[in-house]
Amino acid sequence: MSRSHTDVPDGAAEFADEACPITEVLDHVAGKWSIGILVAAAHGPIRFTELERTVKGISRRMLTLNLRKLERDGLLTRTVHPTVPPKVEYALTPMARELHATLGELVGWAERHRPAITAARAAYDAKPAA
Repeated sequence: MSRSHTDVPDGAAEFADEACPITEVLDHVAGKWSIGILVAAAHGPIRFTELERTVKGISRRMLTLNLRKLERDGLLTRTVHPTVPPKVEYALTPMARELHATLGELVGWAERHRPAITAARAAYDAKPAA
């Protein structure tokens, strides 16, 4: 690539500053475990151990990391009840409730288009290699 084609157009740097947090949040939300956590928490406040049982295959470490990321992004609230032992619950924020509805729409889209996607894959796989 020539040096003349590496200049950043006016306004692109501002977009890059905005896009990075968006990409980061989408990566957190679309991560392997995040969707399961959000779906489990959608039914009301849920305790750590309940999340651990509900989200199949997740380790305690990964659950902790994902809960922290989702809380940091403003999608979960963490409430510590002053009991012995301490009782900690996680709940969706209003923003996460909106996201949960959007995820439901995405799941519906995937279900409606599953046959077409399967057919497209079969047609693609049947093509001779280039």
